[in-house]
Amino acid sequence: MKASKFYISTLREAPSEAVITSHKLMLRAGITRKLGNGLYTYLPLGVRSLYKLENIIREEWNETAGALEFKPTVIIPGDLWKESGRWETMGPQMLKAKNRGEQDMVVSPTAEEAYTAIVRDGLDSYKQLPVNLYQINTKYRDEIRPRYGVMRGREFIMADGYTMNADDESLDESYKAYEKAYFRIFKRLGLKIIPVRADSGAMGGSGSEEFMVESPIGDDTLIICPNEKCGYAANVEKAECAQDDSTNKKGEKVSATDKPLEMVETPNVFSIEDMEKFFDESPKMFIKCLIYRVINSSLEFKDAAGAEKWKRVKDPAGDYFPLSYVCVCIRSDLDVNEAKLAATLKASEVVLAEDEEILEYAQAGHGFVGPMTSKCPLVVDYSVVKDGVALMHDAITGAGKDGYHVKHVEPLRDFTPYINADVRTVKEGDKCACCGGTFYSRKGNELGHIFKLGHKYTKSMHVTFLGQNGKPQEPTMGCYGIGVDRTLASIIENNSDDKGIIWPMSVAPFQVCIVPIKYDGAMKEEADKIYEALRKAGIEVLLDDRNERPGVKFADMELIGIPLRITVGDKNLPNVEFKPRAATESELVPASDAAEKAIQFVKDELAKLQA
Repeated sequence: MKASKFYISTLREAPSEAVITSHKLMLRAGITRKLGNGLYTYLPLGVRSLYKLENIIREEWNETAGALEFKPTVIIPGDLWKESGRWETMGPQMLKAKNRGEQDMVVSPTAEEAYTAIVRDGLDSYKQLPVNLYQINTKYRDEIRPRYGVMRGREFIMADGYTMNADDESLDESYKAYEKAYFRIFKRLGLKIIPVRADSGAMGGSGSEEFMVESPIGDDTLIICPNEKCGYAANVEKAECAQDDSTNKKGEKVSATDKPLEMVETPNVFSIEDMEKFFDESPKMFIKCLIYRVINSSLEFKDAAGAEKWKRVKDPAGDYFPLSYVCVCIRSDLDVNEAKLAATLKASEVVLAEDEEILEYAQAGHGFVGPMTSKCPLVVDYSVVKDGVALMHDAITGAGKDGYHVKHVEPLRDFTPYINADVRTVKEGDKCACCGGTFYSRKGNELGHIFKLGHKYTKSMHVTFLGQNGKPQEPTMGCYGIGVDRTLASIIENNSDDKGIIWPMSVAPFQVCIVPIKYDGAMKEEADKIYEALRKAGIEVLLDDRNERPGVKFADMELIGIPLRITVGDKNLPNVEFKPRAATESELVPASDAAEKAIQFVKDELAKLQA
C-alpha cells in the first residue's frame, strides 16, 4: 500500500480527555476517533490491527478449542432475558428499547440468552453434544462513567465462546481446551498474562478464571503469591488467604471464657479506633457487625430471622427476594468483601444499609450493632467461626443498644451463624493458604474470562436433550470471553515509548514501512524495487510516497509503530537504513539485500510470538 492512497490522520497532541497511554496513542496515531461519549470509530489503520487480533482469536478457537463461529444479532428480544431472569437483575447498564410492535428489545450487553435460545431450538439428542460455538460481535453496556478510550467504552467488541455439554466431565474438557487456547492467543499477541481465580458476578456459575495483564490504571486488584512453584493468583473479589490468629494486645492467643456477658456503657465510642482506646485492647479482639441490604437474593432464607417480612417473587428462572437483609460479623481489623458476600448470598448486589434500616434490624445505630440482638440472618466470617469451631474468644462487640458494647462474647455460645463463609477482603501482606508465602498486590486489567455456567441458563430457559438413558436431561454450559478492544489497547499500553506505538509483528497494521527521503529519482527507484519485492513475498508493506518533509514521515511512522522501517536516502545509496521500531540504532545494509533481510526479520518476529 502506498501512503498517498491510504488514510493517515495523525495528531501532534492528544485531546485533554485522554489520560492513559493507549487512549492518547490510539487517537494520535489515527487508530480511533471519538464519535460520542464512550463511542469510538476505528479508522483504517485501527481496522487492520483489529482484524488481525480477531483472526488470531478465530484461529486458536477454531483449532485449539475446536469451536465453530456463529453470528447472533446485536438486538435481542427482551423475552429471552425475561426467561433467563436477567431482565430485571442486569441493571441500568442494559439498554432497553421497544420496536414498533411494542415488543421489548435489548441492545445486547452479552450473548448467553441468544446462544441458549439458538441451540435450544435445534437440540434433540446427546449425540449432538457438545455444541461449541463462538461469536465476535458488537455489544453495548451503558457505563455510567466510560473512560480510557476503548479500554472502557459503551460500545465494544467481544469474542464469546459458548459450550453446551452433556455433563460436568464434558464441560471440564471444553473449559481446559479454551484455557489452552487463551494462553496461545495472548502469547501470539506478545502479552504476559496472569491467570487468576475470579468471581463469576452477574454471569453466574461456579468455576471462573480471569486472564489479566498488570497495569497501573487497572480496574482490578490482583493478589499474587511470590512463590512461582505455588503460582497462586486471584482477583481480590475472589482471593482467599491462610487463617491468622485472633490475638490480644500482648500478641497472645485468647482461650474460651466461661464469664457471662457484661454490658459496658461506651459513650461516644463509635469507631474501631474509639474501641481500641476505650477498652485498651487489640482490634483482633473485637467483632464488627454490619447490616447489609441484599438485592435479588435467590437463597431461601428458611426459618431465618426477619425473613417473614420479605416478599419472595416467583420467577421461571428461580424464585428470589428482591430485597432482604443480613448482619455480617467479622473480626474488626478486617474488611468485608462485598463481591464474596453477594456470591455467598446468591445476590446481584449488596450494599450497606441506611440508618433507618440498621435501626430496624439491629435495634441500634451504626457502631453498636451486635450479633445477639440482630433481627436478620447472621453471616459470620471465617475469622470469627470456621467449620463449627470458634476462632475468637472473650471478644467484644456491639450490644444492640446505642451507647453500649458487650464483653466476654463467645461465638457459638452467645450467637450462632445462619451462614458461615469467607467474606474477608484479602490484602497485601496476608499469607497464602497454599504455601504460606506473603501476598503482594498489583493492579490489573481483565482481558479474558472463562466461566463454568452450569445449569443457570439451561434450567431457566428450559433446555433439554434426550440422554443415553432415553430420558430428558439438562445440558450444562460454559462461557469464554475476550474483550477485543481492551486487548488491543493493552497491547499498546505494554508496547510503546515516548515516540509512539511499538506494535508486535502479529497485530501491526503494516509489517514494514519504506520511507524514501524524497520520492524521486534514484530514491524512488530503489524504494519501488524493495516495495515490489516485499509485496511479492506476501509482506504487508507501506511505502511513504507522500510529499512531506523527512521529519514528518519519520515521526508518523514511529507514532504509528510499524515494526520495521527501511529508509532510502541519496546520501547512503547504494545502502539503505534498516531500523526495527524497538531498536535504538539503525544499521546500513545494501539496498539489494534489504528486501530479503526484511522478509527474514518479519518471519523471525512472528516465530518468537508463536514459540
